[in-house]
Amino acid sequence: MRTPPKTDSEKMKKSLLFLIPATILFLLSISAVPVNALVVLDINSPDIRKAPIAVPYFMEKSHSEKVTNTGKDLALLLEKGLEFHGFLKAVPAASYGGGQDAQWEKIGVDFALLGQYTLTASGITLELRLLNVIEDKMVFGKKYSGELEKKEEMVLRFCDEVIKLLTGVEGISRSSIAFASTASGNKEIYIADVLGRSVRRVTRHNNMVISPRFSPSGRYLAYTSYHPGTPHLYVTDLWQDKTTRAISRRQGLNLAPAWAPDGKTMIITLSKDGNPDLYVIDMMGNVIRRLTENAGINVSPTWSPDGRSIAFVSDRSGKPHIYVMDMPTGHVTRLTFHGEENTEPSWSPDGESIAYSGRHNGSYQIFRISPSGGQPTQVTNSWGDHESPTWSPDSRQIAFVMNRKGDKKVYAVLKNGADERALFALKGEQSYPQWSPK
Repeated sequence: MRTPPKTDSEKMKKSLLFLIPATILFLLSISAVPVNALVVLDINSPDIRKAPIAVPYFMEKSHSEKVTNTGKDLALLLEKGLEFHGFLKAVPAASYGGGQDAQWEKIGVDFALLGQYTLTASGITLELRLLNVIEDKMVFGKKYSGELEKKEEMVLRFCDEVIKLLTGVEGISRSSIAFASTASGNKEIYIADVLGRSVRRVTRHNNMVISPRFSPSGRYLAYTSYHPGTPHLYVTDLWQDKTTRAISRRQGLNLAPAWAPDGKTMIITLSKDGNPDLYVIDMMGNVIRRLTENAGINVSPTWSPDGRSIAFVSDRSGKPHIYVMDMPTGHVTRLTFHGEENTEPSWSPDGESIAYSGRHNGSYQIFRISPSGGQPTQVTNSWGDHESPTWSPDSRQIAFVMNRKGDKKVYAVLKNGADERALFALKGEQSYPQWSPK
């Protein structure tokens, strides 16, 4: 049951909150409401409804009567960032005029996010608020100041803090996805933020480049390039543009790098001794340890977050399936037994699930399974082949390649199978996605 409409005096009292310095309001809200009490949304429920929210146009403090393009753009960015997480749904601002004095109860929202900004000689100051409409109170406020070109970063930082306040886990609107794309005519590596606002080309090998993998810090990107004629392994420093070096140029395959959680080593597939096997190498490319030896083809390693185990693909049983190796002992157990073949495992950052692409009823779908085994859960069920799963840094979503008759695009889906959608509208086909760390 919703609360009755507010009186004019109540509305005035709410508007006066904007006169309180944001840093003071932030301290008041935290001291009055314990952080754990603000976790109000259980997004792990399979039948969760999307909570309705309102993000009215941001106001310019010195011209509060005028709607500006900046105010509209910033509000729309915050709206997109919140909706990306899959459990919030914004009421379009145009439907109620976009004003910050709307009657939220009549609109039917649970939360309203109010923003105002001030342009200064040195940049911009943003003051942002989260209003719990049902309980009729401000629960969070934050003030940001910085260069004008940082305004979108400030908005998305607030977005991720709101998500943490509502669910207990920080949001991911500032994360990115690396992928291979044919936009240039060759398959090269690109990085795009998850909202599709900016796209950066990383490689210019003018050949086929595949399997990008972020280091745990997010600073480095490893990948395999065929530009020498055979697949070699490279690492690029993303903080120092165009700083790239070869890690492994051994004869045969140098494939699918998987960074260790500490960022000091990685596992790759090498065929230098004939059979494609898994090896641990250091960051100079030196082999430290051979993990598999002639037990079928062994590819696609992925580390557990604690570094004690890896999952990988092997056809040692006759068809490709997922196996788990205990790293201290080298003991290997088979993980998947369902389906015709199972490939491309990806261990979730929280350690609770392994996602993979499994062939089921003639097409590849995304599944997830406990690292201890058991019955897998089918995540996707739409037509086409669903390939190369990669987890979001909050372990709540899975990005993958949707392959429909050769048209490959990056999609994402919540881990419960809801909200499947294309992430980018970009030229060319996309493949081999890899979600960045936070």
